[in-house]
Amino acid sequence: MPTNLYGTNDNYNLKTFHVLPALLRKFLEAKEEGADSVTCWGTGTPKREFLHADDLASACLFLLENYEEESVINVGSGQEITIQELAELVRKITGFEGAIQWDDSKPDGGARRLLDSSRIHALGWHPKIDFEDSIHQTYRQYRKRFFRR
Repeated sequence: MPTNLYGTNDNYNLKTFHVLPALLRKFLEAKEEGADSVTCWGTGTPKREFLHADDLASACLFLLENYEEESVINVGSGQEITIQELAELVRKITGFEGAIQWDDSKPDGGARRLLDSSRIHALGWHPKIDFEDSIHQTYRQYRKRFFRR
């Protein structure tokens, strides 16, 4: 069972989005349009855990070779970040210089989503992809694919 995934070819549709690709899209569009601010849903206080899709692929291969139990095993990074911290990171990565506004009339979702990935970690698998570096990479891929300016 994986945690929140992100990476190449993610879903950037603002109607069916996940938080990280939605933030990348919102901040890039705001930067390109010269907007003064970006509005994010909720309060920014919920915490989320993220895992790059390539790390999930690595975990699947690892489990095929090292796991024979029938029970579900969680696959996550074991690290969490608030949505506000994530928005600040995405603002920095995209180079957007405007303000972040929080619309608390929109839902926050659950206060915390962190998987217990201790079983797979105890088996010896750990994610290898650096979170901030991979968001930079994901941003560059998104920009190249959708913003050819």
